[in-house]
Amino acid sequence: MTLGFGLLAFPTVQQLDLSGPYEVFASVPGGEVHLLWKDTAPLRSATGLILTPTTRLEDCPPLDVLCVPGGTGINALLEDAETLAFVRAQADRARFVTSVCTGALVLGAAGLLAGKRATTHWNAMDFLPRFGAIPTPGRVVEDGRIITAGGVTAGIDFGLTVVAALLGRTEAETIQLALEYAPAPPFAAGTPDQAPAPVLAAARDRLAASRAARVAILERWRGA
Repeated sequence: MTLGFGLLAFPTVQQLDLSGPYEVFASVPGGEVHLLWKDTAPLRSATGLILTPTTRLEDCPPLDVLCVPGGTGINALLEDAETLAFVRAQADRARFVTSVCTGALVLGAAGLLAGKRATTHWNAMDFLPRFGAIPTPGRVVEDGRIITAGGVTAGIDFGLTVVAALLGRTEAETIQLALEYAPAPPFAAGTPDQAPAPVLAAARDRLAASRAARVAILERWRGA
């Protein structure tokens, strides 16, 4: 049985949001992973890595798993009618509709999170209620067919969770071992409640411009 995975690959996507679950999905025996965008020209991620989509949105086959990564590029997607229509259409058929990091906001803009428990990057959790979602802290949050992951590195946890749902725990653990995924971070500063106050302030300042642009977009979206 071939399982079809599709991840949106859009300009200024956060590459680890995409490449973390990509690595997991690509390790599934017989799995087929599509990097999806409007064309297949190379594009630049938020941190400068060049990515090349493999499948145009209009050519995308039905998927078992649709995943929307996050990144600064989601600001444009929130007002992108073509992309939102694609997400809704694939969501009608996919077994799981998913996101990593701020990709959850795209699911929300597509109308897929109303009444659903969901998570996202810690700096965007307060946006979820605008889409009728129930903000739920966690590395991975499952609510029926909707699976959302927290920020960036949570994408690997998410990928393994999806594989377990599709193929069972043994397959997920086999992939985890093959990837030697046994996180042991050198610092306890990976969440706002763990980070020292100066570190949290610096991170908020670093993310402020993208957040301000997102607030403006969501205000327009709500008023439309």
